[in-house]
Amino acid sequence: MTAIIPPVAGRELPDPPSDGISNLRFSNHSDHLLVSSWDKSVRLYDASANVLRGEFMHGGPVLDCCFHDDSSGFSASADNTVRRYVFSTGKEDILGRHDAPVRCVEYSYAAGQVITGSWDKTLKCWDPRGASGQERTLVGTYPQPERVYSLSLVGHRLVVATAGRHINVYDLRNMSQPEQRRESSLKYQTRCVRCYPNGTGFALSSVEGRVAMEFFDLSEAGQAKKYAFKCHRKSEAGRDTVYPVNAIAFHPIYGTFATGGCDGYVNVWDGSNKKRLYQVIVAEASVVFNLSRKHVCNRNFRSAVLLQYSKYPTSIAALSFSRDGRLLAVASSYTYEEGDKPHEPDAIFIRSVNEVEVKPKPKVYPAPPP
Repeated sequence: MTAIIPPVAGRELPDPPSDGISNLRFSNHSDHLLVSSWDKSVRLYDASANVLRGEFMHGGPVLDCCFHDDSSGFSASADNTVRRYVFSTGKEDILGRHDAPVRCVEYSYAAGQVITGSWDKTLKCWDPRGASGQERTLVGTYPQPERVYSLSLVGHRLVVATAGRHINVYDLRNMSQPEQRRESSLKYQTRCVRCYPNGTGFALSSVEGRVAMEFFDLSEAGQAKKYAFKCHRKSEAGRDTVYPVNAIAFHPIYGTFATGGCDGYVNVWDGSNKKRLYQVIVAEASVVFNLSRKHVCNRNFRSAVLLQYSKYPTSIAALSFSRDGRLLAVASSYTYEEGDKPHEPDAIFIRSVNEVEVKPKPKVYPAPPP
């Protein structure tokens, strides 16, 4: 069966960062998009209007950003600071500091706190309602086994991924010690961790073209559900090339998820049914729907819809779905996995998401014998 899909990577936003894009996030209240960059900036876009609304500068590269609400946000920087911005007035202040670059920042609606993770091997929680100044806003400091690489929140649960493949799971209501201490089931360095929207577990990606699906339930039955699969790889002339998986983003409605890799592709997966649903690419041809149950990665995943065309201009550095899942923001930005070399300019694409790309396929059960 053959069908025609619009050949679009998405609208390209104007005035992109001039250096590598470290992260991008949609607001939970609108189609506003916050973008952090190695050019020391935090940019606020209106993704629907295709316009840059504001720009804020750090003293060093900005490694992460997140919204507080639609009128304010936070950023984490290599200058060791955590900053707060009020978009309407342009006001900004320093919420706090670490002793080394701050790699991650998240805002917990459940706890009303900002959580930051740093290469100083600590996690810190901040109360943004306090007056400006570290001594008035710092709630607690929590040592980690190694440098923090990625954070993710769902409800009161916080998952921390560090160097050395360590994973700590916390309950924000009791941060005295982790609920769980784990080692990543992937053999190589963690790039990204993202919690499932339903709160039952989390997905991990690594530099070695793999994703692991993990579950919080430590019972034998709960742990029997976990699995890992290969992705973002290619084979040419008998040689396999493996790409880091930089980004994971869950669809807020359907719970399917997108991954972005240094191969320039965005894949959409149905984790519950262990299928790849879609491959988001720049295309100018018809799309072949492959329903042959051909294996895409390994025995854990089979192909439901497989598109094979050209890719985004360079590495996928970050991904984010809008609050209603209608839009997918894609950061096409070289991540220096092959060292310093000429590369395509950094760009942000806003892609309209068709339901067929993200809606899980119903399970097909064999007919009962007559």
